[in-house]
Amino acid sequence: MSLDVVILAAGKGTRMFSALPKVLHPLAGRALLRHVVDTARALTSGRIVVVYGHGGRQVPDAFTGDDIVFVLQEPQLGTGHAVQQALPHLTAGRTLVLYGDVPLTRVSTLKALTSHAGDLAFITAMVDRPAGYGRVVRGGDGRVQRIVEERDASDAEKALLEINSGIVCADTAKLKGWLTDLRNDNAQGEYYLTDVIARAVADDVEVGTVYPSDNWEILGVNSKQQLAQLERIYQLGIADELMARGVTLADPARIDVRGKLTCGQDVMIDVGCIFEGEVSLDDGASIGAHCVVKDTHVAAGARILPFSHIDGAQIGREARVGPYARVRPGSVLAARTHVGNFVETKNAQLGEGSKANHLAYIGDAQIGRDVNIGAGTITCNYDGANKHFTIIEDEAFIGSDTQLVAPVTVGKGATIGAGTTVTRDAPAGELTVSRAKQTTIKGWKRPAKKK
Repeated sequence: MSLDVVILAAGKGTRMFSALPKVLHPLAGRALLRHVVDTARALTSGRIVVVYGHGGRQVPDAFTGDDIVFVLQEPQLGTGHAVQQALPHLTAGRTLVLYGDVPLTRVSTLKALTSHAGDLAFITAMVDRPAGYGRVVRGGDGRVQRIVEERDASDAEKALLEINSGIVCADTAKLKGWLTDLRNDNAQGEYYLTDVIARAVADDVEVGTVYPSDNWEILGVNSKQQLAQLERIYQLGIADELMARGVTLADPARIDVRGKLTCGQDVMIDVGCIFEGEVSLDDGASIGAHCVVKDTHVAAGARILPFSHIDGAQIGREARVGPYARVRPGSVLAARTHVGNFVETKNAQLGEGSKANHLAYIGDAQIGRDVNIGAGTITCNYDGANKHFTIIEDEAFIGSDTQLVAPVTVGKGATIGAGTTVTRDAPAGELTVSRAKQTTIKGWKRPAKKK
């Protein structure tokens, strides 16, 4: 049967203490609401309706270009009232209600819910500490009778350990009827979506329940502490998947994947590493401690040493980067290249076997094979208005503390003496030097401090 999804995302998130709407706070680099929307898309090609409120246009504006229907709930009069706002947009046979601050519900759990044969089913769980949740009240025959919110519960009802997640799937036509009959005579003065359970029971509808594989699937975010808790749960799940595929993690609790990480065999990742965007690590690659790697491909056998930042780059086979290197977008390091400590590259290509082992900036440059770039070398690529390109051909040797003032070309096999400022093309196979003559001034005395 066809399925529409309603996502409730109107809450203020007072305990987040933030101007950012709660559902836009990031988990693993994506907004909480983005996780829920992606889950909904994995379930159905039907309509997705997001009910928003606090934060104004921030929520819809964060999803510009997405095929989502946004509906404003103003004022916010409860979850039942929120779903009422979405009713004119629901055309499928069944409707699933999700929450924009509950990001980790598995697709498999939701498929079990949406495929339930009855007209109404919801996700419930057994917990040791049910405080804060609505309790599921069952009759002597074990059938669900109603859900009571904690503020409205008696002491006996508060002692119940079965809680309501709020995630519900129902026949759309019947859901519309049940929502029409909602009342707000409760402690909050709100229209509760959970009251449709009792309405369904009154119509002699047997209400079904589905249990998640793990209770954290139904955890929501109401504070920064809860956000951090779900972040760790999510990251530990990724760590388990990586290790199940053969990746060695020095500590599964100290890795953050904020995008998609693909690994080959015998990959090793040390502690404190962050992966953003699309990252792929080929067979035998290793990532040292506390590296940040974003939108990068690391080829087989390459080593990224500790505290390196790599963004939008291609790292070649058996290359070595770091420690403390910064490889910026557009950098392509060929096989067996070395980019060492405190070296920065940007929009630069280093040919096979070339090395810049320490303290250099290589920007807007094409470096050939087997080039040695000495410490303190800078490609002066920016004239204050425009960027210019430097070309260093195969087997050139660039001495320490060289400034290459682009546009300039250093020919094949050329040698640039230490301390040289290169402003014109350096010919192949020759030594190019620009230095002031060394002079010693005899009898010179260093100035002394005045007393």
